[in-house]
Amino acid sequence: MKIYIIEDDVLIAKNISTYLEKWAYQTQITEDFKHILPEFIEFDPQLVLLDVNLPYYDGFYWCAEIRKISNAPIIFISSETEDTNVIRSIENGADDYITKPFKLEVLMAKIKSLLRRTYDFGTQSSIIEHKGLIFNNHKFTMTYEDKVSDLTKNEALILNSLLERKGQVLKRHYLMDILWDSESYVDDSALYANITRLRKKIKDLGLEELIVTKKGEGYYIEE
Repeated sequence: MKIYIIEDDVLIAKNISTYLEKWAYQTQITEDFKHILPEFIEFDPQLVLLDVNLPYYDGFYWCAEIRKISNAPIIFISSETEDTNVIRSIENGADDYITKPFKLEVLMAKIKSLLRRTYDFGTQSSIIEHKGLIFNNHKFTMTYEDKVSDLTKNEALILNSLLERKGQVLKRHYLMDILWDSESYVDDSALYANITRLRKKIKDLGLEELIVTKKGEGYYIEE
């Protein structure tokens, strides 16, 4: 597995890289903060560690740019602790957020969990069809009437869970456990941001009200 480290603090970046390489991960540290995307494309990593405060453009910008071409999971590593930064990272397509200073063992646990959920998840069939919507849970894509939309890992996990349990209300804490293995990552706002983004992509395909909210409980898709 290859991990791309976008961190302008040289000491932190090298410490992370050295630690990860002891666990047999292949790493690359960004050197040109003005041209991150070409480095990302050439290295083709399975996971990205991304700081918020960077030279030229911030981490939110680069997160959105990476999301345009890749579904590789992204973990923000930042000294910024405000909830607004956490929510903004999710809205731009991030999968997790860890605040500096942190223990490398904690970072490793998050990396392993995220890699496992990203590359091991999926039902026996890679295709699920519902009311003309075709969801590919291996490619993270939705197709409806010849229109195609790419999903992030979290969006795909939500849609996969709802489609596999049509007619069943999935509690918010259940979906948060699926996405982050813990409710301690962020509050309901993080889940809401992912649901909102997924709903918009579904609407842009031409479908309305596919995901239904049951107030005070959770979300479901009608059978």
